[in-house]
Amino acid sequence: MEEKFVLKGNICYSHNADRLECMEQGYLVCEDGRSAGVYKELPQIYAGFPLMDYGDRMIVPGLTDLHIHAPQYPFRGLGMDLELLDWLNTRTFPEEARYSDREYAGKAYRIFADDIKRGGTTRACIFGTLHREATVKLMDLMEATGLKTMVGKVNMDRNCPDFLVEESAEASIKETRLWLEEIKGRYRNTRPILTPRFIPTCTDELMEKLKGIQEQYGLPVQSHLSENMGEIAWVKELCPWSECYGDVYDHFGLFGGDVKTIMAHCVWSGEEETERLRERGVYVAHCPQSNTNLSSGIAPVRRYLDQGLKVGLGTDVAGGSSASVFRAMADAIQVSKLRWRLQDESLKPLTFTEAFYLGTKGGGSFFGKVGSFEADYEFDALVLNDSGLRHPQPLSLQERLERFIYLADERHIEAKYVAGKKVF
Repeated sequence: MEEKFVLKGNICYSHNADRLECMEQGYLVCEDGRSAGVYKELPQIYAGFPLMDYGDRMIVPGLTDLHIHAPQYPFRGLGMDLELLDWLNTRTFPEEARYSDREYAGKAYRIFADDIKRGGTTRACIFGTLHREATVKLMDLMEATGLKTMVGKVNMDRNCPDFLVEESAEASIKETRLWLEEIKGRYRNTRPILTPRFIPTCTDELMEKLKGIQEQYGLPVQSHLSENMGEIAWVKELCPWSECYGDVYDHFGLFGGDVKTIMAHCVWSGEEETERLRERGVYVAHCPQSNTNLSSGIAPVRRYLDQGLKVGLGTDVAGGSSASVFRAMADAIQVSKLRWRLQDESLKPLTFTEAFYLGTKGGGSFFGKVGSFEADYEFDALVLNDSGLRHPQPLSLQERLERFIYLADERHIEAKYVAGKKVF
């Protein structure tokens, strides 16, 4: 389909975290891959555009996953009785080591790419492994999906098993440069993102050198922050000079400011770290299912929103067992209720409207003007068919959307558009 067209249906999108727009039988205009607005009556200027009438279907913005590990996709749903550090050693590192085998990497990553393509995700920030060739293969496969993604070759040169560690900071940097040169100019949809795994697996020398690469190539950064209490204590042992966990990334110039940065989890970020996140404009990737599965805790997302932090959602497969951002929305609401009831009654639970915002416009803004149907936003859209979710009485459009988030899966996604191009 051309990148100038009109979709007709029941349209829902966020203006901000508190304001959800719902229009029954509205017109959503795509012009040159961007939204030209939502209208109750189609303006004459667009009357000549091809029109697709989706009837009683719902049309919503595409979903953004700010944090997912592609090589962990094969073992999602396994090892869920372990906490983070034991889980890494028992499940994650042995599986990621398999990606040194190009044939295995191709087979596993194809399954990942096919499944993500069929789901509601239109934008994603993805961890690969430390293996350069496997990471290029992942990027090739993600490019073919038509989704807009950022993919990182992981850096890790300490505190790892012998079978999954880079031999030195210099070796890690060399492979990273080779990777970046190999993919230069290769893709339209897929971009590189600098990916130090987390502070415990990255020496000071490596972090210093990664900053040089970040500046040379102008790369965004993704990593992990304050996910687990044992992890935080470990970082303090490794970097006793630091004021907080986030201060270590900041010390090396990889914590927001001029560097677009995502930090996953932030479950246990204290006041100082939270203020640093806000000041530097670092994105928090809230991963509620993973934080539950690995017994990490519940991030204070209400506080982050109230204090003006940038927040989106991550599925964090395979800490999270589902790659559905709709599921992440429901999980975010549910765990916020538990936090409110059991830990801090001053932080009210997230609403459905807020969770929908986090999975669309909140996380989408990391990619620019993404995640809404407001004028000039990139045209990412999902067409949702909830006709199989039968109900004995009529529901409002907002009620149908809320219900969809809790009950539906990828089988209920009828069509998907990314930057104005139809994926299916």
